[in-house]
Amino acid sequence: MSREAHLVELVDADGAATGSMTVDEAHRAPGQLHRAFSVLLRDSDGRVLLQQRAAVKTRFPLRWGNTACGHPAPGEDLLVAAAKRLSEEIGITGVTLSVVGVYPYYAEDPDSGRVEYEYDHVLLGTVPADIPTDPDPDEVEALRWAPAEKLRAEVAADTRTYVPWLRGVLGVAADAPTPARATPSPSAHPFSATPAPSAPAQTPSVASSPSPGHPFSATPDPFRVDHHDMRSGDG
Repeated sequence: MSREAHLVELVDADGAATGSMTVDEAHRAPGQLHRAFSVLLRDSDGRVLLQQRAAVKTRFPLRWGNTACGHPAPGEDLLVAAAKRLSEEIGITGVTLSVVGVYPYYAEDPDSGRVEYEYDHVLLGTVPADIPTDPDPDEVEALRWAPAEKLRAEVAADTRTYVPWLRGVLGVAADAPTPARATPSPSAHPFSATPAPSAPAQTPSVASSPSPGHPFSATPDPFRVDHHDMRSGDG
């Protein structure tokens, strides 16, 4: 089955489930707000692992983004879904992931006309810089490590090289605790992921909107046009 035929979980503005729809349907203009996740892996030197999206992607192809993205199936556990996607896209397993916040956003791909309208849960993990990877060429064009502070400045200045949600994901991750030097956490199941046992309990925060227009608008892109009237019924 094509990934575009998989089901996503529709949500309201507070993240409560309201129904389901295929990936393809949810990403056609004007878009339907749905649950998603963005995984960001970092090393102990403050670098983050980025992926360049494959050329065949229907939304924002060849732009650089966070380590992995995806959508949990309706009712699926976020940590399980994110760990599975990290394995499928990047070939990395056994990483301890933590949900550190939420970044709701709306963005339109200027080339394809497809829409990202997502209640995006940000998950963070710490791995060694030399961790083996095996990216799926249908999903990932390239991988690279980037210093987080320098990357934030680059993303703010360049809206065409990076995906529009990366700035918000980096902002949510920046508020998370600084990592200690770490190795991948052992796991009985290759798709399991649990919060680090030594980490203090935290309540994931919802990131504030970076622009004054639509409450979920991503960082303004000169090649993206918001259609506020078209989304008035999306919750």
